[in-house]
Order: sequence, then C-alpha cells, then structure tokens
Amino acid sequence: MMLGVGQVIFGPLSDRIGRRPILLAGATAFVIASLGAAWSSTAPAFVAFRLLQAVGASAMLVATFATVRDVYANRPEGVVIYGLFSSMLAFVPALGPIAGVLIGEFLGWQAIFITLAILAMLALLNAGFRWHETRPLDQVKTRRSVLPIFASPAFWVYTVGFSAGMGTYFVFFSTAPRVLISQAEYSEIGFSFAFATVALVMIVTTRFAKSFVARWGIAGCVARGMALLVCGAVLLGIGEL
Repeated sequence: MMLGVGQVIFGPLSDRIGRRPILLAGATAFVIASLGAAWSSTAPAFVAFRLLQAVGASAMLVATFATVRDVYANRPEGVVIYGLFSSMLAFVPALGPIAGVLIGEFLGWQAIFITLAILAMLALLNAGFRWHETRPLDQVKTRRSVLPIFASPAFWVYTVGFSAGMGTYFVFFSTAPRVLISQAEYSEIGFSFAFATVALVMIVTTRFAKSFVARWGIAGCVARGMALLVCGAVLLGIGEL
C-alpha cells in the first residue's frame, strides 16, 4: 500500500524539485529502513521500518521511471527501455524469494535486510556521482493540475487495465505461499522456483513489447492483454468447480 501511495506523492514532488533529490532521498530512506529492520527487536518497530522501506522504494521507482520518460519519451527506443524496466520489476520478485531463502538459511533473517542495505548503498553512491537531473526546465515554472488527467476516459481505461494486470500478479504473490507451501507442501526453495516461472513469462513477454506495439498498437496490446486476463480468470474459476 505504501509503495502505491508513495508514487502519488513523489510523482508531483519530482516535477517540482527534480528527479535526483527524490532518488537520493528515497535510497537513503531505504538504507536506513533496511538496517533498522535488521536490528529491530519488536514487531511494531519492524513494521515501521518496513513501511519506511516501502516509502524509499516508491521514491526510487518514481524517480527512475520519470527519468526514463524525460530522456526517452520521444525516442523509438523508449518502448524497449520501458520493456526492460518491466522485465527487471518482474525478475526481482522471482529472484528475491530464492535469494532470501538461501541467505536466511545460512546467515539468518537479519542478513537479508543487511544485504538489501548494502545493495541500496551501492546504488546510492553510484547515483550520487553519476545520476544527473533530467527534469525539463519548462516544468520549473509550470504548475499543472491533475484534474484534467482524472477527467480523461483514456486515463481510466489504461489505469484500470494496468491495475487489473498488476492486481492479479500481486494477488498471486500474496496467496501463492499459502496454497503451494501449506496445501501443496512445497518446500521454501521449491516454492521460490515455482514462483519464478510466472516472473519468467513476464520477462519473456516484455522482450517482445516493441514488436507487439508496432504490430497491434497500444490499444490493441491492451485489448489482447485484457482478453488473456479474462481467459485466465475463467480457467481458474473452472478449476475451483
């Protein structure tokens, strides 16, 4: 929830103060939260640090995608870059459980958060030296209202479609452990590899995003994606009968 809400906040904020400050602040918050979660001794403290971690991740996500939009919005390779980012976002949840199980098994659960803090620190240092501001200069003095966006039917069509797709993924993400581990008796590492197959399909599909858009157009891709989601839901429903 915090990951989603944070994007609503950090998006307009990055238009006002820039992508780079949002990215650096988010990475710093993520590092602090990861270390705090590793050494928290109570459940409330652990949850609080996890929420802060989500806020930091949200800020980094917004700044990264905004930077890509600034640089590649009017260039043909923009579709490829966005497809690559989607592949990375799908790959991380696939790799994360596997790496988490292995690290937790040999080094303890605290080592998982320490590893995240180290990786975020490396990314923060790299961004501090190499990440340049990309916000267009004409946005500095422009105050744009979001009301026309919310009044746009096209915005809601694509938003609902994207929400349905990602919502399906996160429902699977949240229910798969109970079904595969508790009921199907998968081991933790076995579940991780089973979960990775879903992310693998997403990664392979995004590699063809450019050719799909060129052939069917954006609207055609959305329509076909929604049709596949409906077919999947119907098959799941039939399987429960």
